[in-house]
Amino acid sequence: MKIMVETSARHIHITQETLETLFGEGATLTNKKDLSQPGQFACAEKVTVVGPKGEITMSVLGPVRPANQAEVSFTDARKLGIVPPVRESGDVKGAPGCILRGPKGEVEVSDCVIVAKRHIHLTPEAAAEFGVEDKQIVSVKVGTPGERETTFGDVVVRVSDKFFPAMHIDTDEANAAGLAGTVDGELIV
Repeated sequence: MKIMVETSARHIHITQETLETLFGEGATLTNKKDLSQPGQFACAEKVTVVGPKGEITMSVLGPVRPANQAEVSFTDARKLGIVPPVRESGDVKGAPGCILRGPKGEVEVSDCVIVAKRHIHLTPEAAAEFGVEDKQIVSVKVGTPGERETTFGDVVVRVSDKFFPAMHIDTDEANAAGLAGTVDGELIV
C-alpha cells in the first residue's frame, strides 16, 4: 500500500511565552502557508537557533505549542555543535538546549533540540486500511529500483483523527535516498 512521503526540513515550534520574548509582547504567528497536517502552518516568523559552534535560522511552525522544540537533521546538529537525540515530536525532556534569537530578544532554553524520528501520520480509518496500530514500528520503501531505492526501517506509526495520512523524513534522509519533493512510499508491515 502506498503512503505519501514528505521531507520535513528543519523547523521550530515555540511557546507563546517564547514567541513574545522573541517578537514582542502580544505577538502572534503569521500563517504563511498551510501544511499537510490539519491546523499546522509555516509562519512568516523565523528564529535563529544558536549552539556552541554555530547558528541556523529556522522557520517557525504554528500554532504555538506547550513546549519549545527545534527539529534538526544530524547535519544541522553538527553545524550547531549539538548532539541531539532521535525522538518523536513532543518528546523533548532531557534533550539539549540552545539559545533562540528573534528580532526583539533572545532566550536560553533547555529540553529543546531533537532529530525527529521518522514517522507516519494516519487517521484511524487509514490505519485500519493499512492494518497497523498507533506506535507500531514499520518500514517504508521509496525510490525507483536501480536509482537509490531505499527502505526506511524503524518508522513509528502515529494514529489520530486529527492527522492527514503522510510519512515525514528529514532532509538528510531524503538526500540519502535521492528524493525530491513529495513521493510515494510502500508501507511494509
